[in-house]
Amino acid sequence: MRRQNDLGKDPIPSLVLKLAIPSMIAQFVNILYSIIDRIYIGNIPETGALALAGVGVCGPIVTLLSSFGTLVGLGGSILVAMRMGEKNQKQAEKILANSFVLLVIFSAVLTILFLIFKNRLLMCFGASETTFPYANTYLSIYTIGTFFALMAMGLNYFITCQGYSTIGMVTVLLGAVTNIVLDPVFIFLLHMDTAGAAIATVISQMVSCLFAAGFLLSKRPPVRITFGGYSLSICRRILSIGISPFLILATDSVIIIIMNSVLQRAGGTDGDLLIASATIVQSFLSLITGPMLGISSGTQAIISYNYGANLAGRIKQAEKNILILCLIFTTLMFIVSRIFPYYFVRVFTSSPEHIELSVWGIKAITLAVIPLSFQYCLVDCLTALGCTKISLSLSLFRKSLYTSFVIIFAFAFQAKTSFFAEPASDLIASAMSTAAFLLVFKKHLEKRNKQIEASENKSAAIQN
Repeated sequence: MRRQNDLGKDPIPSLVLKLAIPSMIAQFVNILYSIIDRIYIGNIPETGALALAGVGVCGPIVTLLSSFGTLVGLGGSILVAMRMGEKNQKQAEKILANSFVLLVIFSAVLTILFLIFKNRLLMCFGASETTFPYANTYLSIYTIGTFFALMAMGLNYFITCQGYSTIGMVTVLLGAVTNIVLDPVFIFLLHMDTAGAAIATVISQMVSCLFAAGFLLSKRPPVRITFGGYSLSICRRILSIGISPFLILATDSVIIIIMNSVLQRAGGTDGDLLIASATIVQSFLSLITGPMLGISSGTQAIISYNYGANLAGRIKQAEKNILILCLIFTTLMFIVSRIFPYYFVRVFTSSPEHIELSVWGIKAITLAVIPLSFQYCLVDCLTALGCTKISLSLSLFRKSLYTSFVIIFAFAFQAKTSFFAEPASDLIASAMSTAAFLLVFKKHLEKRNKQIEASENKSAAIQN
């Protein structure tokens, strides 16, 4: 049975588009239904602005929870793609089996830990006495659904890495449509406000989870969920590959938490106003970074599969096409950020103060989104090749810059100038990542080729 896309034989330009576009759409929709939550919440009569600020505090904590799905899902799927490239089907199934167990374990542990410590987390990370009730309600309900969130995200990587990019997109679309339909029902019709938004989100993740699990348990994909063959060494390998993208996502959450905390403290009486506006600004930025992540991570299977098959030419061609696609997308979104920010902000709030600050913030935070393409594409390529230490170092360098700039700008100047921390860190980090990639990429492929040749020579010697 032929996979939907043949990662080792299909023409690279069309293959990149076939994997990148569905993954990009999936990420866009995934971000969109989180934004729709915020739009509905921001328009709750009388309490909308405070509820939006409360949910804004929850946003990075929710992302932090979900990033554990990426830790296992992306780490395991890269290894599965490599083993498929090596035609080692049995080992690929073992990796998926161990990944499934890891997702179950992380879901249970994280649910317990976050329910115990959520109050402290919310107050430490930017909630005020006024916004805490809204944040606490939303996070309490969301945390109960952690199992479905992690499973939906983690398992979807194993669908995409086998060439089923459209099925991966459908997994996300099912959840998104469910959430969009249920949000107004729970929030407004049943008058459940913030709790309604959280319940709708959990149900939507349950739908995505059941669909993804059902597909991977069926006979359709070459590598399916099986039970048995569990190994600590395989689990360690999955986590070692996944730790880089996990920390990238986790630190994304941490730096937003830091920014919220800085805005609350440096902003004084305007703290809640700044956080509500920052929530809107980050929502717009996520419409750029989410699909960009879809392009770079959704095509990692091409890199990993052809690395396993030792097809260096296809890897180079793929990375070139991935980068070009990403640059086209970020250029278009930069233009959008100059022309349409008012209309985006207006759907969240009618408050003139929030609109003015948010429009300004969007224009400030997106100044360097075009060069950011290099950071995303090149770092994710290194991850797909197994160069996790380098990719992690490059990502953490960018996050460290961002955190430093947030604190310096907010306390040295006005609190709102911390929005400039994003473009400043993006420019410097993208230049650093490009230089590192050019130094490492070619040498790493040559090393792989020598390893394959040595292995083949050894096998030939044994046979003779």
